[in-house]
Amino acid sequence: MPVERSAGAVIFRIARKKKEFLLLHHPPMQNSRVTKSADVHWDFPKGHIEPGEKTEDTVRREVTEETGIAKIELIPGFKETIRYFVNYDGTKRLKFVAFFLARAREKKVVISHEHQGYAWLPYEEAYQKLTYQNAKGVLGKAYHFLLENGL
Repeated sequence: MPVERSAGAVIFRIARKKKEFLLLHHPPMQNSRVTKSADVHWDFPKGHIEPGEKTEDTVRREVTEETGIAKIELIPGFKETIRYFVNYDGTKRLKFVAFFLARAREKKVVISHEHQGYAWLPYEEAYQKLTYQNAKGVLGKAYHFLLENGL
């Protein structure tokens, strides 16, 4: 079975002494895993790891491409990998996505053509807005990591 590898980031910023998390609004996709209505697809920035590219470099590239945020600080000690199956053109693939935790100092977001919107949200609202259960799990682990490490 073919395997795909991607990487992304749970991006947060501090606004008025509170953490906000960045979510991207994706348009409806063919072959989507979405279980809610097709126009409600919220997730983190992520993308395919290019041949020869380091995972952390993929994260930085994808965040810049998808959000316009060029400077992020990867938080040491956090990496969460999820896996799921995707089906492209009748070919079932196992997909692994490694998520890192990243801090952004800027609020301005310029979304790519791949997205139709974005939101900076406090943890509880971000958790509710995320479409996929595995993404909610990643956010929960990232949030608790931040709390446990006094960030």
